[in-house]
Amino acid sequence: MEKNTYSGKVFRATFTCLALSLLIPSLAALCFLESPIEPHSLSYQVPPLMTGVLEPNLKLRKAERLYEGQLVGPESLANIGDVLFTGTADGQILKIEDDQIHTIARLGRPPCGTRDNEPNCGRPLGLRVGPNGTLFVADAYQGIFEVNPTTGAVVQLVSSTTPVQGKKMSFVNDLAVTSDGRKIYFTDSSSKWQRRDYGYLAMEGTDDGRLLEYDTLTKEVKVLMGGLRFANGVQLSPAEDFVLVAETTMARVRRYYVSGLTKGGVDTFVDNLPGFPDNIRPSSSGGYWVAMSAVRLNPGFSMLDFLADKPWIKKIVFKIFSQETVMKFVPRYSLVLELGEKGSYKRSFHDPNGEVVTFISEAHEHDGYLYLGSFRSPFVCKLNLKDV
Repeated sequence: MEKNTYSGKVFRATFTCLALSLLIPSLAALCFLESPIEPHSLSYQVPPLMTGVLEPNLKLRKAERLYEGQLVGPESLANIGDVLFTGTADGQILKIEDDQIHTIARLGRPPCGTRDNEPNCGRPLGLRVGPNGTLFVADAYQGIFEVNPTTGAVVQLVSSTTPVQGKKMSFVNDLAVTSDGRKIYFTDSSSKWQRRDYGYLAMEGTDDGRLLEYDTLTKEVKVLMGGLRFANGVQLSPAEDFVLVAETTMARVRRYYVSGLTKGGVDTFVDNLPGFPDNIRPSSSGGYWVAMSAVRLNPGFSMLDFLADKPWIKKIVFKIFSQETVMKFVPRYSLVLELGEKGSYKRSFHDPNGEVVTFISEAHEHDGYLYLGSFRSPFVCKLNLKDV
């Protein structure tokens, strides 16, 4: 009996020494490792209850996947007649006509497909049709372009290499064009982080995002709003008197007045959204479709909400894990909201586990259908609005 007791003590002592010999160096290493981010302490309201208009449903599962495996990351979508256009993760601008996919332009140069070569390859994000039938494209790394959809001719309008008010543009994101083609409103998500580091940008809470205006006549670029945390989707109002801007990290949509008595004024169009907004596009009802890049479920758990006011935890997390690993913990819950003209919730479409629709970046309405773009999925989704 004494022998067993003695053996147990020896085992416990040996185990404790071994554990400490592993733990102490690990903790020391953790203290000296540098975190890639310097997180801000943020404050969120309690997310809205998922009841009423926000009640979870399965409406997005009625969508069909199109062109699966034939394209990757169709972030933004636009139509000229029944011809669909999109930009993809391999730097291409694609035309989809009669179910045939054609490459009409490249804004960067191959090779493509990896994190390292993304800046040279280019990453077309926001896509719009101008009044003269050309495409306006925001490329995350290179700037703003005009593309002829017939000939494929490319003209660079704004270069990311040219600083605006002393700050470079590291992450050009989305754009909107006035009906006369004179002004282009666009976002630069950050002057610090590039698109390939969007996870760092979201988790750090960096407040260097901007809304900018390009005048196609004078060729001037000016800053309309600064201090935005992950400036993202852009949308003009039907009367073109204000511009909506998704402030992704803060789960809200800001508004900047571009004409009228309140010109130059700023306010919040809708706050405390049930998710983190990506692109904003018009709905046929006079309101707006907002795609959620991630959700804030209530009841439920949101990792970004939990970590918002705990920058020290975020620093430790990114000392240990890559941003790709951390992003895997974000639930694959797909959500699209339709907002009214004054920002009220009108409808919500859900796919709780992302079984059909995944990683939504945009909801683009055309001819009674909602086309769903994605920042990483290898397909476009199409939802018949009569079915929901």
